[in-house]
This record gives sequence, C-alpha cells and structure tokens, in this order.
Amino acid sequence: MKTVQKQIENLDHLGLIAGIIDEIGLVEKINELLGEQPEEIVSPGHVVKAMILNGMGLVSSPLYLFGKFFEGKPTEHLLGKGIKAKHLNDDKLGRVLDKLYSCGLSELFTHISLLVLDKFKINVETLHLDSTSMSVEGNYKSMTGEVEENLPINITYGYSRDHRPDLKQFMMDLICSGDGDVPLFLRVASGNEADKAIFAQLLNDFKSQFNLDSLMVADSALYTEGNLQKIQSLFWLSRVPLTIKSAKKVVVEIKETAFSPTNIEGYRSCSIASDYGNIPQRWLVVESKKRRELELKTIEKNLEKSLINAQKKLKALENKSFDTEISALQAVSLISKQLKYHSLTNVEVKLNDDQKKNRGNKTKRTLKPTSGGSASSQTQTFSLAANLEVNWEKIETENQKAGRFILATNILNSSELSNDDMLVKYKEQQSAERGFGFLKDPLFFTSSVFLKSPKRIASLALIMGLCLLVYTLGQRSLRRNLEKHKTGIKNQLGKLTQSPTLRWVFQCFQAVHILVIDGVKEVINLTTERLFILKFFPQSCQKYYLMEN
Repeated sequence: MKTVQKQIENLDHLGLIAGIIDEIGLVEKINELLGEQPEEIVSPGHVVKAMILNGMGLVSSPLYLFGKFFEGKPTEHLLGKGIKAKHLNDDKLGRVLDKLYSCGLSELFTHISLLVLDKFKINVETLHLDSTSMSVEGNYKSMTGEVEENLPINITYGYSRDHRPDLKQFMMDLICSGDGDVPLFLRVASGNEADKAIFAQLLNDFKSQFNLDSLMVADSALYTEGNLQKIQSLFWLSRVPLTIKSAKKVVVEIKETAFSPTNIEGYRSCSIASDYGNIPQRWLVVESKKRRELELKTIEKNLEKSLINAQKKLKALENKSFDTEISALQAVSLISKQLKYHSLTNVEVKLNDDQKKNRGNKTKRTLKPTSGGSASSQTQTFSLAANLEVNWEKIETENQKAGRFILATNILNSSELSNDDMLVKYKEQQSAERGFGFLKDPLFFTSSVFLKSPKRIASLALIMGLCLLVYTLGQRSLRRNLEKHKTGIKNQLGKLTQSPTLRWVFQCFQAVHILVIDGVKEVINLTTERLFILKFFPQSCQKYYLMEN
C-alpha cells in the first residue's frame, strides 16, 4: 500500500504580510540595491522579507532564533521554492544586516518610500515628524569608552520616552504621511541626541530628497528660534512650548471673549499674529474643554497635596534651631522657592527662651575657663515662626491657562490653512506616535533589541521601519477598499467597522493552515468570514491562501 505523505504547516496571517511585501516590490528593490549572488539560495531581498515576517509573526520570536521561527511554517510557500527554515540562520541574518548598513539605511528607506509613493498614490499634503527612544540591553563599545571609527550610533543613556532611564537606548526619527500613517522617512540616531538639535535638519534633508511642498507638522521640539530660521523655505505647523515667555503670557492674558467656537466639538480658538524668532507667523491659541476640566481637577488635587507638603516643611522649619538670624532667613528663602501654591508670611526670627539674657549679644560667645576649671561655651541659637498663606495669584494663573495650548504656522493666509485645519492637522500628529506604538508592541520582536553590534542595531531599526511600512500600507489598503464597497468587517465587539486595525485582522487569521498531501497544497480553516475579509486585500495576498480569481 502506498504511503500518503501528509504535512500541515501554520500559515495564519503570514500570507497577508507576504502579499503586501510582494505588492510593494520590496524583495526586488532590496536585491537591486544590495545585489545578489547567483549561487545564493536565499537572496538579501528574501532575507529581509523573512525578517519582516518574523517581526510581525505575533510570537515575539527573537532574531537569534530566526530559523526556529520558520519551523512548522510554509517557508517555501511564503519565500520561494527551495528556501527552507535551515537556510534562515543567524549567520545569514547578520551578513544581510551588514549589507543593509553598508548601503546606507536612510537612503535605502528613501528608495523604498519613493517606490511606495508612486505605487500606492499616497497623499503627501501633510507629513508628520516625530522621534522616540528604543531601549536596548547589553554592552556596546560606545558605552565602555572604546573607540570605533565611523560608529553609526552611540548606544547610551538619554531621555527615555519609555520611562526606563536604567536602560541604554538609541533614537529613531520618522516622517509619516497624514494619509494612512505611512512612514516615508527613517533615521536612526544616538541615544542621547536631542530633538531640538536635529529636527530642522531632518526636515531640510527630507525636502532635498523628496522635493514635496507638504505641510510639515511637528511637536514643540521643532519650535526654537534657530530651527525656525533654518526651515524658512518650508511650510510648517508646530506646537509652541509654553516655556517661551511670550507664549506663557498669551495663554494667561487672552480674554474669554477673544475665543471663537471651532467646527471641532469641545474646542475654541483665537488667532493672533507673531514674529517670534523674527519669522512672521500665525499663532492659534486653542482651548480644549475636556482638557481644561481635567487640568482644573488636577490643580485642585495638587493644591491639596501642596498644602500638606507646605505644612510639613513649615513645621520642620519652626522646630529647627539656627546659629544666626541670617541662616534662619536663608532657610526661609529656600523653602519659599519650593512652595508652588503657598507663601510664607509674617516671618519672625526669635532668640530661643533660655538665651534671652544674651539678647544683646547676637554673635557666638565662648567663655574662657576659670582657674582650675574646665572649658565651657555658650552659643546663641534662633528659631523661626511664620504663617502659611495661599498664593491666589499663582492659582488664578494656573486656572486661566488650563486646557490651553498654542499652535504656530508660517502660512499666514487663513484661506490657505484655516484655523480649524491647523487644529485638525496637528491632531493628526498622532500618526507618527501610532507608528512608534506599533514598533514597541511586545508582540513584535522590536520590543527587545539585543544585537551586540551598533551597526546591526541600526540595520535592525531599518527592518522595524519596514515592518511599520508593510503594516500601514496593508491597513490603509483594507480600509480604503471597505469604504469603496460601503461595507465593513466585524471588530472585537462583533460590530461592523470600516476602520479595523490590521492587528485585529491578523488575530482573525490564527489557525489557518496549509495541508500538503503528496505535494498538493490545500489551505484549511478558511472560514466564510476569512474569505470575506480576503476579498478586500490585494490579489498578491489572496494567492497565498490559494484563492481563485
């Protein structure tokens, strides 16, 4: 009796990812840029595709188990004939990461972005710049004092967006489209680099490579006199930091009657002219009702905490003895600076009771020993008394600016960029933030960067960016097709939506398998719901699930 050869492999959502990669033409572009050798079983482009599949596999499989990830998966089906899990080892991975670095990471990402812009017709009317820190573990030459020429990034301590100051880090800068949050520019930098020092240069670099007249949106790190001088040839929109004196004054002194309602529920705004940094610009003072209510509650809670804290400090001050009146008054001055909502008033320096007989002598006095006696000394000491009063002026100032912030743009004509559009486009700044949230998700390998070479760390950051590119393009394509056909798919709550997350769709495709019987493939577990979802993905995705056209 002939033995039937059966094999079951886990396809899950990986066919969707592979199809989007194919739709981009990513493998071919990587091979064009890096080159491929005739004797290679796996080309650099296919290794990059494999790394993206690994990174988006939802199993948090570390890259040093790269080959292990593909065990039990249809590797040839996803990557190409003859490519097996054993070919995807860490040596192959390392060599390709080195080649990526040698090619120039930002330049390589730009080549792919230009390809994407053309193929997917991405709207670039508005672009968003932001940066984040990516934590790492391990020791690096840049941390131990050893010198390495042309070190790509300094893996070091810096301001951590993840609130992990105990971990070393590197920085990642992204420029994303307002259309689908698609990343178009990526840069990897040292862990201690400041946004303010580099943002203007990044925008100018992007402009020189893409030659787009987009509105560039960034957070307050962009808004410095020096940066505004450097980006005069660009159209920009930024948040104004309230650490600037003129901005702080505006949000406090602007009158209630100056605000007008916006078309965005819960917001009011007022437009004024500014020439901060000698750059003509338009400021939009915005007040958020929801944010104001929250901040007023926070001020109230802080006032209660401040009172308890101030009372403790005053009690400790009154229980302390001082050698001189001057040191006592210096202590009062120090405590006063620490009080946010209170002030010390009616301050009185008193000579301690047991030394009032020496009231006329306010200096340290030492008595000489008498004949045959021992030495003794007597030193005057002082104590303090004061009242604690609420600083109502400070509280009124805090209440006045609650819920208010300022946006600035160098587009002076409101017919070109209305006040409402300024607010809308700034709120879309979350596009870059959502991208960073994706990259830091614990279900992706990017949540734990462990490679020991700074060059390979930098190259891995490129792979992270490509994962985000694939994800956003897939999600954008799905949502646009659902909208086009005026339909939706069920979300986690079982309700129809036209804007599902791609991550949810990935979860919907768990437990989809490929059954191979005597070399013949069949996809099993393709439910009616999964087949319906696949209709809204490109044909390049459908082919991995053996759907007939």
